Amino acid sequence: MAPGGGICKDVIESRVGFSAYDMATSSADSGGSPLRKAATGLGGNLGATSTNDVHELLECPVCINLMYPPIYQCPNGHTVCSICKARVHNSCPTCRNELGNIRCLALEKVAESLELPCRYQILGCQDIFPYYSKLKHEKNCRYRPYSCPYAGAECSVTGDIPFLVTHLKSDHKVDMHDGCTFNHRYVKSNPHEVENATWMLTVFNCFGRQFCLHFEAFHIGMAPVYMAFLRFMGDEDEAREFSYSLEVGGNGRKFIWQGVPRSIRDSHRKVRDSQDGLIIQRNLALFFSGGDRRELKLKVAGRIWKEQ
Repeated sequence: MAPGGGICKDVIESRVGFSAYDMATSSADSGGSPLRKAATGLGGNLGATSTNDVHELLECPVCINLMYPPIYQCPNGHTVCSICKARVHNSCPTCRNELGNIRCLALEKVAESLELPCRYQILGCQDIFPYYSKLKHEKNCRYRPYSCPYAGAECSVTGDIPFLVTHLKSDHKVDMHDGCTFNHRYVKSNPHEVENATWMLTVFNCFGRQFCLHFEAFHIGMAPVYMAFLRFMGDEDEAREFSYSLEVGGNGRKFIWQGVPRSIRDSHRKVRDSQDGLIIQRNLALFFSGGDRRELKLKVAGRIWKEQ
């Protein structure tokens, strides 16, 4: 791009392309939005080409994500998003000139006229959104991939539920259990040495859906505690269709917890920190274990049911 030309000039020319397309399509089909047709067209027509060109102009050259206001430009017209402006230390990533605080208002204005499909269209989302609403929708789109729910280590794998079930079984060696009732025995010979730990014990196949049973050792204040809770492999609105109970006890005493499984959209840490599960202090857990209270032998029983 020649110095002094700049991306904003290209935006104006692209906008002329939109105008020509608008005039051509408005007479052919007055019932639909010309910009919507341009944004969703997959053929080789002028509107699709213009939209693709503008879409490319809206991509940040550093992170390749779509740019949102404020969009900055250098004196030569090269643009960068506000987040990457700090990353490149105010130096244009294209020509290395100082960026300063020049806004590309023309590009921001053109973005307002666009309607684009959700980035998860290939996964099933068929909605179209104004450019500046698209990002907000995608953060909560029900079709967006799920993160791996394995809690024993950080895992960056994402995908749909069937893929993650296979991933948990093959890569994390998580036990799979068919049924809606369970008894799990947790044994630890040196419980005082385990201050902070997390385990995914089992994935249950129940009512044709999957549930993850977690067990945590951590502190609330200065008190060492254990916590068990259930997460649902699906969205929150579906999770609310189910309930579960957990029971732990010994020496003629028991604790019972009843609640609603949390969606795996919430991380295991978020669920733990909200204390939304069965919590038992270490001393009481050792009392339930019997014997000399030096070895943890905790039996966690539970069941899952579907609300009517």
